[in-house]
Amino acid sequence: MKYVDEFRDGKLAQVLAGAIAAAARPEHSYSFMEFCGGHTHAISRYGVADLLPPNVRMVHGPGCPVCVLPIGRIDMAIALALEQGVTLCTYGDTLRVPASKGLSLLKAKAQGGDIRMVYSTADALRIAQENPAKHVVFLAIDFETTTPPTAVAIKQARALGLENFSVLCCHVLTPAAISNILESPEVRKLGTVPLDGFIGPAHVSTVIGSRPYEFFAAEYRKPVVIAGFEPLDVMQAVLMLVRQVNEGRAEVENEFTRAVTRDGNLKAQELVAEVFELRRAFEWRGLGLVPYSALKIRSEYASYDTEFRYALDYQSVADNRACECGAILRGVKRPQDCKLFGTVCTPDNPIGSCMVSSEGACAAHYSYGRFRVQGGSSQ
Repeated sequence: MKYVDEFRDGKLAQVLAGAIAAAARPEHSYSFMEFCGGHTHAISRYGVADLLPPNVRMVHGPGCPVCVLPIGRIDMAIALALEQGVTLCTYGDTLRVPASKGLSLLKAKAQGGDIRMVYSTADALRIAQENPAKHVVFLAIDFETTTPPTAVAIKQARALGLENFSVLCCHVLTPAAISNILESPEVRKLGTVPLDGFIGPAHVSTVIGSRPYEFFAAEYRKPVVIAGFEPLDVMQAVLMLVRQVNEGRAEVENEFTRAVTRDGNLKAQELVAEVFELRRAFEWRGLGLVPYSALKIRSEYASYDTEFRYALDYQSVADNRACECGAILRGVKRPQDCKLFGTVCTPDNPIGSCMVSSEGACAAHYSYGRFRVQGGSSQ
């Protein structure tokens, strides 16, 4: 199958592994953060970390949209369903994220909340059309990838005159999170998380392009290589990063040229800019309040803004004290460093958000057995 099988070729993987080992200087330690959860799963599923030399380490970043959604936002959605009686629609993984009081959206559904899993914003719009007596709220999450479809849904709702539809917007922005990581004490001051470069996200970059990452290369002297999700994509990106570090370069390179351009999808960007504007601050799980890191619905579309319609006031909620998801999302700890991992916290019984999503680091390590590597050397 074109663009799939050829990027999973075991013989080519061995060739790339040899090239990385030859390029990596023995006296140097290399630490690269893969930002996207899709990359994390590719690394775990295909054993990419096992093919890298010992001095090349992969660090997991906050690239899972479900994982970085704070408890307070889930609580807000649950309250809408149980107290306001709305029909709440959202993506499947979001339903299982642990919230306050032992609840999740799935458990709130069991208590009588009208909470439905949808595959797209179009599904939520259809439900609103079919149920004019019910107010339908779409809980919109994710990075820049799914923001354009949410903007389309809002514009379609206005065109259709749907007064019983609104969006609880939790769309967040990738560049702001990377800035937060680079400015964190663990990276900038304490050096407990050494970062030599980033593997840039794939799907996000098809929308925003490679241009936004140029700031990190110039300001922080950190190379960025945008990569596809297949194992050979990731390995090629690692090789490109190693070569940049060796040559003292800090540039944005694009391994994923078959889908990503420098400018990205301009039409999608214009659509998002029409419907959304920047929030002054937004709380991320693990990162805290991050300035200008999320979007809110513009006043011109306020009637489709759930927070405006219901005068919602966000309340921050602390994570489970025993859960290390926050540290894992910042790259400070690995999943196997959490004492709950693989014991009371499993995909069937997630205590933290990183064990919930198909893109979560803990779910990746658990599902593909990487935590069983003797000595815990797998990253």
